[in-house]
Amino acid sequence: MPRQTIMLTPQSCDLFQRPFFQFVQIRQYQPETEAQTKADYKAAWQVWRTLILQVAAELGAGFAPPHIERWCNGWQVRAHFFAYFKYQTHADTAVILSLLLNRRRLTASLEWHEYRAARSTLPLACYQQALADFPHAEFADFQIWHGSDSEYADYPAIATAPPEAFALRSPQDFLCLGRHLDRDQLGQADSAAWLVETLHRLLPVYEACHNVRL
Repeated sequence: MPRQTIMLTPQSCDLFQRPFFQFVQIRQYQPETEAQTKADYKAAWQVWRTLILQVAAELGAGFAPPHIERWCNGWQVRAHFFAYFKYQTHADTAVILSLLLNRRRLTASLEWHEYRAARSTLPLACYQQALADFPHAEFADFQIWHGSDSEYADYPAIATAPPEAFALRSPQDFLCLGRHLDRDQLGQADSAAWLVETLHRLLPVYEACHNVRL
């Protein structure tokens, strides 16, 4: 049976171009849009979920089921769609292979998941060391950024990034390594194939995080 292609489009990003995300604000200022907003989010999220599950099927064995954040949290719709992958054997660490779709772009990256950090069996220092040692030449077409940077910011490319781009700003700082498909590129690329390729390229650094000995 031929592989089904799940395509994100520029309109996938445009979903998040809105003045209000909280339901209380929508009901106060744009009550006539609430039903359509919910319907649009549910439909777009089903496409996102199907895409993530296709990526999971193509990544191969060893991964835990993907975490796929819901389209709302009960009191607001999301400003982005988010999902992440981990190896089953590393399910208790805060190192993640992150997928993010926002109003500007689709991003696949290696990150430290601060939300899970307190329960991580791997210390942040191991992640920091692995990101200090990754082979830059193999990731020339990737970007580097700090965990505290805005998800909408422009990030320097590895090939041209100045030395200070790799310097930690504090003991709690961490770097993220990834690449992007901008809004206008969506629809021109096979999103699932691009995500699988990007995550496979990140796997050696992901594995290195768990092999650091301090």
